[in-house]
Amino acid sequence: MSSVKGKSVLITGASRGIGESAAREFAAQGAKVVLTARSGTDIARIAKEIASAGGTAEYLATDVTDIDQMTAAADLAVSKFGRLDVLINNAGIIEPIDRLEDADPAEWGRLIDINVKGVFHGIHAALPRMKAVNGGTIITIGSGAATSALEGWSAYCTSKAAVHHLNRTLYEEEAEHGIRAMVLSPGTVATDMQVAIRDSGVNPVSRLDWSSHISPEWVAKALVWMCDKDADGWNGSVVSLREPDIRKRIGLVR
Repeated sequence: MSSVKGKSVLITGASRGIGESAAREFAAQGAKVVLTARSGTDIARIAKEIASAGGTAEYLATDVTDIDQMTAAADLAVSKFGRLDVLINNAGIIEPIDRLEDADPAEWGRLIDINVKGVFHGIHAALPRMKAVNGGTIITIGSGAATSALEGWSAYCTSKAAVHHLNRTLYEEEAEHGIRAMVLSPGTVATDMQVAIRDSGVNPVSRLDWSSHISPEWVAKALVWMCDKDADGWNGSVVSLREPDIRKRIGLVR
């Protein structure tokens, strides 16, 4: 039996890529999912498709930079499913891809608002609702960019370093209250973000062959596995999907 069967799962950035794949995988494993994204059009369609396949899904147009909207999304999970068990902090952007002297300060700040403050808002909204039921799991999508500076990625690298540390702080503060806190560093994934990176032509990542990127479905399976006690050894730290042993443990490769 899946460890997420019957669990209530809130996913940000669920309109495409990793978020969409995660919503479909959690639902397929018997979880009840709440999909959020800034626009409600795609998440409405995805939620309908999940329901048609026998799953349980709700959706709410949500801007993660707005704490009130994130709180409303967490409240929706509780009102519809009775509780909130899992938060997947997935929403994030890569732009601006520019050298520091050329970067637009407003765009640089917008990325921080989404990639860092959006994660904080998710955590802030989820914690009291999880602690009310004696615990939960909060997983944030991280990146190798957290520890590897790359040309043109000053905002993105900074944001991922920040959320890696935010995750550790969450663990230090809330592990005693039953909160599991982990980062998933997936490596390069075949999503629209990689298209933007490729089109930028900046730094070596833009020149990677498309076949080197993993599928978002692999990331989704990793996220489900991270909700299981088998992943408890990574509580407070980073799961790297680039590691062959992790891929084997999840069942992605032999």
